[in-house]
Amino acid sequence: MELIEKIKSGKTVAVTVLGVAGLLLIIISSVLPEKKQSAPPSADLTVNSVDSSDYCHETEQKLEEFLKKIDGAGDVKVYLTIKSSERYVYVAEEKKVKSENKTEEEEKYVIVGGGSEREPLIETVEAPEITGAVIVCTGGGSPVVEERIYKAASAALGISTGKIYVTKMK
Repeated sequence: MELIEKIKSGKTVAVTVLGVAGLLLIIISSVLPEKKQSAPPSADLTVNSVDSSDYCHETEQKLEEFLKKIDGAGDVKVYLTIKSSERYVYVAEEKKVKSENKTEEEEKYVIVGGGSEREPLIETVEAPEITGAVIVCTGGGSPVVEERIYKAASAALGISTGKIYVTKMK
């Protein structure tokens, strides 16, 4: 008898109605298509990335300005060659399983975003690799000046002097 009276009271009916409404909202939300995100979290790193031709041009200009300061170099023009465009390094999780006679390693990339907007998380963006340089300068006829330019360019670019060619400007 008391159970019937509680059911008839408004409290139990209200709780039951709210529970059913909540379940219906959950079912409806799973059927509706997902909203697209404006930009995945990893996009912040890609926005700041530099095009390889822009990177090469900027590096040439900086090196020209630097080499002009060498005693006897005079006017300087630099041409750089690059091996590849920028390189993305993605965040990965490593899992090692050791058994009696062998060790298995598994690497999985960390994925961010939802639905069709899933992308690997970018750890770093590496600049293009410089593979060579041609340097033309008015002081290029002097062995002393050429040696200074070879050493300065090698140190600034991080490449060996064998990948650098220095010559006299017309």
